[in-house]
Amino acid sequence: MVRAALWLSSAALFLPSVAFAQSAPVPATGDDYHRDAPPEIIITAPYARNQADILSGTSVLSGEELTRELRPTIGETLARQPGVSATSFGPNASRPVLRGLQGERVRVLTDGVGSFDVSNTSVDHAVAINPLTADRIEVLRGPSALLFGSSAIGGVVNVIDSRIPRRVPTEPIHVDALGTYGSAANERTGSAALDVPVTDKVVFHLDGTFGQTDDLRTGGYILSRPLRAQAAASADPEIRDLADLRGRLPNSQSKMWEVAGGAAIVTDTGNLGFSVNHLDNRYGVPVRYALDGGEAEEVSLHVQQTRADMRAEVNTGDGLLEKIRLRAGFADYRHDEIEDTGEIGTSFFNRGLEARLELVQAARGGWRGAVGGQMFIRDLNIVGEEKFLPKSETQQFGLFTLQSFDLGAFRAEAGGRYEYTVARAAADDLLGNDDIRRGFDSFSGSIGASVGLVDNVRFGVNASHTERAPSAEELFANGPHAGTQAFEVGNPGFAKEISDGLEATLKGSGDGYSFGLSAYHNWFRNFIYENPTGATEDDLPVFQYQQADARLWGFEAEASARVAEFGETGINLDGLADYTRATIVDRGPAPRIPPLRVLGGVEAQGRLVQVRGEVEHVTAQDRVAALETVTPAYTMVNASVSLRPFGRDSKTTLMVSANNLFDVEARRHASFLKDYAPLAGRDIRVTARLAL
Repeated sequence: MVRAALWLSSAALFLPSVAFAQSAPVPATGDDYHRDAPPEIIITAPYARNQADILSGTSVLSGEELTRELRPTIGETLARQPGVSATSFGPNASRPVLRGLQGERVRVLTDGVGSFDVSNTSVDHAVAINPLTADRIEVLRGPSALLFGSSAIGGVVNVIDSRIPRRVPTEPIHVDALGTYGSAANERTGSAALDVPVTDKVVFHLDGTFGQTDDLRTGGYILSRPLRAQAAASADPEIRDLADLRGRLPNSQSKMWEVAGGAAIVTDTGNLGFSVNHLDNRYGVPVRYALDGGEAEEVSLHVQQTRADMRAEVNTGDGLLEKIRLRAGFADYRHDEIEDTGEIGTSFFNRGLEARLELVQAARGGWRGAVGGQMFIRDLNIVGEEKFLPKSETQQFGLFTLQSFDLGAFRAEAGGRYEYTVARAAADDLLGNDDIRRGFDSFSGSIGASVGLVDNVRFGVNASHTERAPSAEELFANGPHAGTQAFEVGNPGFAKEISDGLEATLKGSGDGYSFGLSAYHNWFRNFIYENPTGATEDDLPVFQYQQADARLWGFEAEASARVAEFGETGINLDGLADYTRATIVDRGPAPRIPPLRVLGGVEAQGRLVQVRGEVEHVTAQDRVAALETVTPAYTMVNASVSLRPFGRDSKTTLMVSANNLFDVEARRHASFLKDYAPLAGRDIRVTARLAL
C-alpha cells in the first residue's frame, strides 16, 4: 500500500505540470461558483454524456430537488428516485438499494472513488459519506456503472462535492451554508463551506457539519402486526406490553460532526487539488426485541474516519487525447460497537486506497471514448466478541474502456472491463490454522445502440455481461453477526458471480416535457445469497452463503410535463413507477426485494416561489423468501413550499416541507429491521440554504 501511495503522488506531480504554465481561467462569480452540469448531463463517466444517450436508467439529484430530499443518510436522500429503495436500518444507517440489489452489488462513491467504510459488510453500518455537503448526486443503474468495478453490478451512486475546488471565485470569500430542522427526530443540522481565492489560480476550501437527533417519532406501532400478535400472546407481561409500543423508536438517536479542508490550483487547461476530512458519528441501533424472553440490547456505534483525496486533470489539446485525469483517495476507518453497559463489544478497523486513471480520447467526428485503469486495496480487521470474519485483505486491479459512436439518428456504444481480484484471509480460530488466498480474473462488457424515432425521442437496447468476484465476507464469514441477527457462514470455494443482461430504454424531452422508460432482465449464474439452514449457533439462526442461478427483471418509468402557465408561473405534473422481481431458481423469491411503487406530484414553479404536493404509494410485498414476513402497503402524502428571495437562478433558498403528512405507519421491505423499525411519521422540515 505504501508503494501504491508513492506511485500516486508521483503521478499527481507529473500530470498537471503542463497545466500550471498556462493562463488563468475565467473565474466564476456568485452562485455560478459551485454550479455544475445541468441535470440532463451525466458527469459520472470519463466524459460528460447526455442522459438520453446512456442506455440504462440514470437519475440526477441537484439544486432545489436535492435540498428538498436531503436527509442525514444517503439511502433516505435517494429513496424517492426511480429504481431506488433503501436498507432503512433505522434513521441513521440507510444505504441505497438499486433494482433490488444492495450490499456488495452497489458502489457508493464520492467524486468517483469509494467511501472506504464497512457499510457493505452489514446493514447497521452507516455510509461514511455526508450527503449534506453534496452539490450533486448521480445514480447509474445497470450496465452504465460497469466502468466503476464488477461490484457495481447493481449500479453506482456518486456523491459530487466541492471539497477539492473546481473553480476560483472572484469574491474575497465565497460562502455556502445549510441549516435544517426536522420535527420527527428533533433533528438539528448545520453545515457551512468557505472558499477563499489566494491568487487567480489558487483557492482554499474549508467546510464543517454538525448534526444531532433524538429518537425518531414514527407513525403507528413500532412492531409489525405479526410481532405484535406474538407479543400479545406471551405469558410475560413485559413482552405483552411491547404489543402496544408506538411513537418514538427506542435507541435511534444520533450525533455527528465533520470537518474538511482542501486546496486546488486551477487553470484553463488543468487543475490539481487535495482535501482532508475527519468524520465522527455516534448513533444508536434500534432495538430488536427478543419476544421469546431473551435479552434485547441497546447497542450504539461510534464511527470515526480520516480521509485524504486528490484529483488532477490536464486538458491536453487537439492530439490523440483530450484529457488525462487522476483521482485517488485513502482512508483510515474505525467503528466501535458499544453495548448498553458502555463497554466496547466489537471493533471494526478498515484501511482503503483507491485510484483511477482515465485517458479521454479527443473526439474524431462522431467517435469519442476513453480508456483507464483502477486500483483498489482494502484491509479489514474485526476485533471482539461478535467477530464473524477473519482479518482479510482485498486487492483489485482493473482496466476499462468506453467507446461511443454518434452517426446522427443512430448511435452505438461499447464498453469493456478486465479485473483481477485477490482476497486473502489470515489464519485464526474462525477458519483454522492456514491462510486462505483466492484469485479471480473477471471480464465484463456491454454493447448497445439507440436510434432517433422523432425529434428528441430515442429508443435504445443494451446487452451486458458482468462477472463479479465474491467478497471477503461471502468467502470467509464464519461467526455471529449482530447486525443481521444471524450466524453467517461463507464458502471459500465460491466461483465468480456471472450475469447476462438485456435492457431497453425509451427517452425523450422537449419544450415543457420529458420522459424515460427502462425495462431490464438479468440472468445470473452462481448468484450469491444467504440461505437459512435451520440450525442454531450462539443462539442465532445459521445462514449459509450459497450459489444458485437467479433471474431478475423489472422496469422504471418517469415523466414530467408542463400542463399550464399563469404569467411567470408554470404548473408541472410528474410521476414515476418502478418494479423489480427476483427469483432464485428452484428456491423461490429472493429476499428483501422492493415491491411496486408509484409516485405522482404536481408543482407550481414561479420566479420566486415553488409549491409542490406529491403522493407515493408502495404496494404490499407478499412475494417473500424463507423467514421473511409480508410487508403491508402504504401511501404517503408530502408537500413543500420553497422561496428563492434573490430570484430563480440563486442558490439561496428557504424551504418548508411536510413529509408523511397523515402520519401513516410505513415499512420498507428491503430493510432487515422492517418488523422492528418503521419509517418516520409526520416530519415537518425547515431548511435554509445560503450562497454568498
